[in-house]
Formats: sequence, C-alpha cells, structure tokens
Amino acid sequence: MTDRLDLVRAYLAAYAARDLAAIEPMFADAITLRDWKIRVVGKAAALAETRKNFESVASLAIDVLAAYDRPDGAAAELKITVNGRDTIHVVDVFEFEPSNRIAAIRAYIGRGDD
Repeated sequence: MTDRLDLVRAYLAAYAARDLAAIEPMFADAITLRDWKIRVVGKAAALAETRKNFESVASLAIDVLAAYDRPDGAAAELKITVNGRDTIHVVDVFEFEPSNRIAAIRAYIGRGDD
C-alpha cells in the first residue's frame, strides 16, 4: 500500500509548482474540493478551480508544518506563502479512494502563532 502521507506531499509539491498535469491523475473522477470560499464537485470542476488559483498568483511556497495519517485519509497543517509576501495558514484534510486517488480535499483557514 502506498503511504498516504507521501501522496499528500506529492500533491502539495505539484500544487506549489503549479503543475496541473501532475495533479490531474491524482484526482478521483468524483473529487470534491471545499474551502472557506468555494465547493466544487467532479474532476473537471476541480481542475478548473485549481487552474484558476494558479493563474491568480505568480508564485506559491508550501511549508508542511505537520502531517497526520488516518484511515482512508490524511491531514496536513500548512503555511502557504503567496507571491513571496502573503502568508496564510491552512489545514487540508484529504480523503482517498481505495485506488489512492484523492476523493476529497477540505481546507480550513487558520492563523499562525505570531
């Protein structure tokens, strides 16, 4: 069985690199993406939303502060730096299909310790 935390790290690396081609095969056909602003269902909609996010920024850096494995999923506490200056803290909760494709990502905005 593939380590789900490795899958999360691979997804986050592809996201930081704004590599939609690497992300596409990671998504399940019926994936759900949800955060504090949007909810989309289906691979085409999730890829379109991800593309829109990539096009709205010049650069992304993602630091994984902590990662947690759970049955059928994982979670990661993230510090995301946008365009080298704006920082947000996020927790992403991942669910996986038995095939290890990402079935859902739920993102929750937080705050840093400073």
